[in-house]
Amino acid sequence: MPAQWEEVLRDGDLIEYLQEIAKDTAFLHGVLMRTKETPNSPEVASYVPLTLFPTRVPSVVFTQALRVQTHFNRLVDLVSQNASFLEESLASTIKVDDFTARLFNLYKQIQQEGRAQPIVLGLNRSDYMLDQSPDGGTSLKQIEINTIAVGGAGHAILTPDVHRHILKVANLLEERNLILDNNPAEGFAKGLVKAWELYGSESAVVMFLVEDLQRNIYDQRFVENELWKKNIPVIRRRFGDVCRTGYLDQSRRLFVQGKEISIVYFRNGYMPQNYTSEQSWDARLMMERSLAVKCPDISTHLAGTKKVQQELARAGVLERFFPDEPETVAQIRATFSGLYTLDMGEEGDKTVAMALANPDQYVLKPQREGGGNNIYGQEICEVLEKVKNSSERTAYILMDKIQPVQVKNYLIRPGGSVTLNDCVWELGVYGAYVRNGENMVFNESVGHLMRTKSSEHADGGLSAGITALDNPLLF
Repeated sequence: MPAQWEEVLRDGDLIEYLQEIAKDTAFLHGVLMRTKETPNSPEVASYVPLTLFPTRVPSVVFTQALRVQTHFNRLVDLVSQNASFLEESLASTIKVDDFTARLFNLYKQIQQEGRAQPIVLGLNRSDYMLDQSPDGGTSLKQIEINTIAVGGAGHAILTPDVHRHILKVANLLEERNLILDNNPAEGFAKGLVKAWELYGSESAVVMFLVEDLQRNIYDQRFVENELWKKNIPVIRRRFGDVCRTGYLDQSRRLFVQGKEISIVYFRNGYMPQNYTSEQSWDARLMMERSLAVKCPDISTHLAGTKKVQQELARAGVLERFFPDEPETVAQIRATFSGLYTLDMGEEGDKTVAMALANPDQYVLKPQREGGGNNIYGQEICEVLEKVKNSSERTAYILMDKIQPVQVKNYLIRPGGSVTLNDCVWELGVYGAYVRNGENMVFNESVGHLMRTKSSEHADGGLSAGITALDNPLLF
């Protein structure tokens, strides 16, 4: 760390001044989220938690993450098309995980009926940390890949200017010039626009399927506004709206409140609590059966499950999807951490024993999205002791716990005190792709998202106030 940087970190008066600058600048640039108390009110909002300074990241690691993203886009798409692989991978999980089973049954119904729409749109994000080995070496390791309701693409546009201003006030001008421009919302919109054009109806609208509680609406608005700039109309609707007013015509075109839907962009539907009734599941089935492009469709949703991630890490599996591309396989596999099955049998028994013997070396992951679901430390033992002799254990996978490189930073949170923390960072890379039948017509890495949290927290996200928005400062 440069000497001037360390000097700034120790200057208490300057830090106190800069944190006020940071809060005001976040407001000025619209880095906002509605409050927990009034999630649906446009009258009350606060700034999203953010770091006071950007975090130094090795440029070689950043470049690696960006370059491999188009390969991950292809991998997710190939997995979504491989019915036998999805069925084999999820066979044990769907016996014990009711939510995944409901999704899988829906998938099987669509498979039997035949897909109405050959256009596939994927907007995903692959998340990484920098793992530090006992000998001091470091390597980029994937935490997970998210294929549904990926957040942060709007807020990621804004944080570069916030940090640029803070660094300017702190007289860290050289570092200020290293902050990267970043616009994943525009990249997501490129994918949405391409899919809308292929759908082929200028009067059809893009529907954001949103949650009942909409704290994170401003982040989503950036993607929405990019579409409006292209004169593509957007509506925001909930499951209840689709249940009450949605229908398919004879051509399986989807209509909601009288509007033809070209794309259903799922910002909801990724957690069991999103489905508040059987009518919610009926609405999901109707949307999946429709001619509308789904982002993601049900097969791509399943391709993002933790169990599929674990199966892809098995020896020889990536070669199944890229039989003539050893370099692609090597680039993807280089990011994999250790992933282990908990299926019934000898292999799963070994995983259980391994986890119980050294729980602090692993993370136990259920088949859930949205953050805050993972299990760590002694709690792993408590969970596994209950299910180790039962098929219920197959609802989880086990993953090596990444030992992330620690950095010093200040975390700015609404209502929280600001102190110098030992922190760990997480880098997300956004990908967008469109396939029309057998032809991949768009495939890009479209931006990044940096998040940082105090090292005392094992899990948690932006909405919980634990993770803070950040920017990579490449060196």
